[in-house]
Amino acid sequence: MTPEDAEAILQDYFAPWIQRLGLRVQEVGERHAVLRLPWSGELAREGGGLSGQAMMAAADTATAIAISSARGGFVPMTTVQQSTTFQRPVTGKDVLIDTRITKLGRTLAFAEITLTADGEAEPAARAATVYAILA
Repeated sequence: MTPEDAEAILQDYFAPWIQRLGLRVQEVGERHAVLRLPWSGELAREGGGLSGQAMMAAADTATAIAISSARGGFVPMTTVQQSTTFQRPVTGKDVLIDTRITKLGRTLAFAEITLTADGEAEPAARAATVYAILA
């Protein structure tokens, strides 16, 4: 799968409000994907930091792209569980969402996600997801 293929999946299979996040696929591989969440003041909470809801949605979406890459294309799937730990605020910077599939089974997939502000060394958040693969 190419980044262009993954971009097409974002356009064809995700709700309009997810598309309005402006996520861009930077990289896809056999068991991973890296997406960029562009900074937007519309996604900031009071105080100016990027909202946790936006980061969680980006992590969830990036997981679906990584699973699609690992499976060679989109298949019906749904989130079963997501746990996110926020470690530091993000203000005025894009966020890179690095998703790694840790186990890909026939009916379940597990992933670990690191969210890092562009240009920073330390993560802003970490997440873990479990997806049910429906087909």
